[in-house]
Amino acid sequence: MKMIKTGLIALVCLALVGCSSQPTKKDEGTTSSVKKIGVIQLTEHTSLNMIYDSFVEELNSLGYGDDKAVIDFKNAQNEMSNIPTIVQYFDANKQDVVVTITTPVAQGAMSLTKNTPIVFAAVTDPIAANVVKDLEKPEGNITGTSDMVQIDEIIDLALTIKPEIKTIGFIYNPSETNSVSNFEKLKEVCAERNIKIETASISTSIDLQTATSALLPKVDAIFVPNDNTVAEAMPTLAKLAKEAKIPVFTGADSMVMDGGFATIGIDYVALGKKTAQMVVQVLEGTPINEIPVYVFSDDLFITVNENTMNELGITLPEEILNNPKLVLVK
Repeated sequence: MKMIKTGLIALVCLALVGCSSQPTKKDEGTTSSVKKIGVIQLTEHTSLNMIYDSFVEELNSLGYGDDKAVIDFKNAQNEMSNIPTIVQYFDANKQDVVVTITTPVAQGAMSLTKNTPIVFAAVTDPIAANVVKDLEKPEGNITGTSDMVQIDEIIDLALTIKPEIKTIGFIYNPSETNSVSNFEKLKEVCAERNIKIETASISTSIDLQTATSALLPKVDAIFVPNDNTVAEAMPTLAKLAKEAKIPVFTGADSMVMDGGFATIGIDYVALGKKTAQMVVQVLEGTPINEIPVYVFSDDLFITVNENTMNELGITLPEEILNNPKLVLVK
């Protein structure tokens, strides 16, 4: 068992339609031997920042530091209308590869694939999102990493900790394809376990407080997927749930770090590193259709927020406490 502490990792964003930054190297003085890597990130929250930071770190470790690669980072500020502008900018500036972080960004950048290879990161269900048709042999000049949520394992974790759960609340933004896909899977899992679902849909993170307040009296626990709109306001959800003594199980470890109670899933640092490794393959000439989409479905960790656990008055069962894959965060 390992113990870590983490907080929100901040990125510095400068202007391109209010959504760009240059965190690794400026364009001045670059030569044709220096690779150009464009990155589009949907918004600022812990999961996405962890992916980007580990991506940059891994690129450096693989020899693609400032002398060999220039990263042009753009933040869409969670405004879908910004994505086409960024895509047009990258198309005009002829990147060697573009990295898209999250499902909405990958979907919004598909036109780039005509001229530029794309490596996506954290696309929950690439097939349902119509990003690729075949995970093993991706077509269309695009591949990447998937953070597919293991919903059955998360719900089983919830029942192991709180066997009395009869009703689970689900909060999501229905405009996010990844969240809709997770909801469909949740319905199947809960039907098999005779658990009722109460839903609350939101369109912006501002809606979260009202939706959560209405949902809490109806449920024994809450499950939130790796929904970017929810993740933006995760501290608000965590605070309200702790006050109501309702545990929040999440689709991402970073959402536990932001105050959620527990999850079982992937390490987003590892996802960022794998994305960087795939980018290097592309830069060094490997055809996209020879780089399968990488789905993180094994080597999963149980992540529990120790402070949240104590505030909820929950004691972990011995089978979880003794699990070597248990990670406690504060």
